[in-house]
Order: sequence, then C-alpha cells, then structure tokens
Amino acid sequence: MSLLLLIGQAVRIRFRWCQKLLLPASVIGGLIGLVVIQILQRMLSDDTFLSTATAGWGKLPGFLINIVFATLFLGAAIPSLKKVWRMSGPQLAYGQIVAWGQYAVGLGVTFLILTRFFNIPPMFGALIPVGFEGGHGTAAGLAPIFAEKGWAEGADLALGSATIGVVGGVVIGMALINWAARRRYCRTREGGQSSQAAFGTGIVPKEERSPAGLLTFQTESVETLAIHVAVVAVAILIGFGFKIGLAGLETLWLTDPKNAILGSFPLFPLAMLGGVIVQKLFDRADRHDVLDRGLMQRLQGLSLDYLVVAALATLRIEAIVANIGPFVILMVVGLAWNIWCVMWLAKRMLPDYWFERSIAEFGQSTGVTATGLLLLRVADPKLETTAPDAFGYKQLLHEPFMGGGLWTSTVIPLLYIFRANPWPIWFITIGAIAMWLFLRFVLFRKSWAPK
Repeated sequence: MSLLLLIGQAVRIRFRWCQKLLLPASVIGGLIGLVVIQILQRMLSDDTFLSTATAGWGKLPGFLINIVFATLFLGAAIPSLKKVWRMSGPQLAYGQIVAWGQYAVGLGVTFLILTRFFNIPPMFGALIPVGFEGGHGTAAGLAPIFAEKGWAEGADLALGSATIGVVGGVVIGMALINWAARRRYCRTREGGQSSQAAFGTGIVPKEERSPAGLLTFQTESVETLAIHVAVVAVAILIGFGFKIGLAGLETLWLTDPKNAILGSFPLFPLAMLGGVIVQKLFDRADRHDVLDRGLMQRLQGLSLDYLVVAALATLRIEAIVANIGPFVILMVVGLAWNIWCVMWLAKRMLPDYWFERSIAEFGQSTGVTATGLLLLRVADPKLETTAPDAFGYKQLLHEPFMGGGLWTSTVIPLLYIFRANPWPIWFITIGAIAMWLFLRFVLFRKSWAPK
C-alpha cells in the first residue's frame, strides 16, 4: 500500500495530465493497484500470494474513516452557532440544496426509470450523494452497511461514483471557471493560471513550506503526537458509546433486526460528534491550548490517503461492469445537477461573489473539500472574496448531516426498509429542499439578498 502511494506521487510528478486533473496521489496509486490486482488475479492459478499481500486491505478503510471524521473539528475552537449562521447562512442554504438535490435527482431517476428497466435495488439512487458529496471515505465507510442490507456491490459502485466525481469535478470545474472568466463572472480571475500551475506536481517549493504542526508538550514529558492520537481515539470511543447506546435503545421496540436504523448506523459520523464533544471540553478546560490543528490535519490526511489507496485497489470492478448502463445514466444525471446549480441557481441564491462561492461548493459536492478549495484558489487566487470564509464556516453546520454525516448514514437503512415503496424517502429530500428555499427566499429574504 505504501509502495502504491509512492508510485502514485511519482506518476503525478511525471505526467502532466495527472497534474491538470489535480488527481491526488492516493487516487492514482489506488487505481494502479486496482489494475495490478486485476491482472494478477487472472494470471495466477493460485491466489495465495495475492490474498496474503493484500490481507486486511478490505477492512482498513472502514477503520480509517473513523479517524478522518473524528478529526474534522479537533484542534480548532468551535464558534457559536449564531456566528456560524451569520457568516455562512446563504452558503449553507445553497450547499444544503446542492446536497439534498443529489438525493432528489438520484432517487427520482432510479425510482422512475432505472428500477423499471434494470434489476437494481432502490439503494442504487443514493450512489450520487454517497460518492459525490461523500467521497471515497464515505463510500468505503458505508461498505459494511451495504453488505448488511444485502447489496455488497453497492460499496464498489459508490467507490466508482466517488472516482468519477473527483475526476469530473476537476475537469468540469476548470471548464466552468473558463466559462465564468469569459463572461466576467469570475471577478478575480487574474493570476488564476499561475495559481493552478502551483498545484502541478504537488510538491511545495522550499521557500513556501510551512510547519506540519506545533509541538505543544515537552518531549521528556510525553510525545505531542501521542497525545493527539489519544485524543482522537477518545473521540472515537465516545462515538462508539453512542453507537452501542443507539443500538440498545432500538432493541426496545424493534422486532426484525434487518430493519434496524439506529443499530445499522456506522461509527464514523458518531466519531465526528465525539470529536465535537472532546473539542468543547478542551475549549472549556484547557488553558494552554495544547491541541494543534495542524497535527490533527496531518492525522486526517494520513488516514484519508491510505484509506483511498486501500479502497480503490480492492474495488471489485465486476460490480461496475455488471451495472454499467444504469451506473453511467446516474453519473451523468448527478454531474448535470451540479453544473445546473452553478450556472443557474447560485446567482439567485448567493449574496455576493456567487461564482467563487458556488465553484467551491461544486468541487466539494463532486469530490472532496480539498477539491473545492483548489477550484476556489484558481477562481480567487489571492482569496480576496468572501467565499473562503463563508465556505469554511458553512462546513461546521453542513458536515454533521451531509457528505458522510447523519443523513448520509441513515438513508441506506431507510431505503432498505422502504424498498417496497421508497417514495417517502424521495419526499423527505424534496421537503428538505423546500425548507431551505423557504429560509432563503422568505424567512431571510432581506438579510440574504444578492448584492
């Protein structure tokens, strides 16, 4: 796995098309591992060597995703809800509509068309938000839930969706930036090309390198990194306590374990809540500010890179090939929805710098938060607009629910329970979109009005 990660970075340095697509080394390495494993499976009559070499890879993503989510809010003071709402209200409303819309269009197309012509379950409609808004980490983290509900290939399809989202998000995102530049929607486009070039090889120039984190403890007392790992572990432990409690609570009224919702809830969104609780405790009790955000981000990035390599390398390509028709249709529909949001919806919902704000959202809602930030840097190379602050604050209220949060983890069990008549789930998504439209255009019409 480490070798694949190193090869992925070497390939990115060597080939400019990888740089232009802004492909992470983990995605490149994981895809290379996928190809190598597929070839070896067909060449070797005895797969003992291959199974030994990749032992445990399939379980690793489900473990690492807990670290990724537990560290989301650790190491940084969590502002009040009032401040977050004031700073990012319009951005939050727009981001929520983009996310809920992925469910609405995905489930709608699946229920109306795909289930009638293809032998697929209703859960197929969730592949857009799980792969696009959630990304590789969420797709891998939900693998046990897909398997538990009798659709194990859903995890492979979700990983395929995430890969298409990352590549499509960058390619289409750059095309949208050029479109906005020609129409003068992109107000600070000057210097955007040089900003894009800076992301090329992924290697930071010596004169621009910054510390990975700060040592907040004396080494003779304790290793700083050990304390940060321990804090992350406690956050996950709290999340595990929530998981056990929810499962136990549900047994009081549940008659069929297969219909469990709370009991089927994955650990990683609860680990995120555990991280929020731990951070709040440190905000109150820690006078020395010992938790360093930089170190938490390094732990998060380390886990995510290995997660992606392991998940992609062990992807079962047969699952995608067997469902290629409906899969392609769903991916096209998902990308079309996100493009429409940027080109039509954003200018009507966002108060200022609508393109810079929406292109960041486009990157996140098709790939990962890092993709959104990269596209934002191309559109706003000096970060002079209100988009970076609005986008950053919005994450505090957006992430706990969407993109791998509480709703993302709940929808798969719900689609299984309502598999005979899944339309109530679709109406929930439509209701959520209507609520956010009401907040934007009725309740906060004047304070959130476009300028």
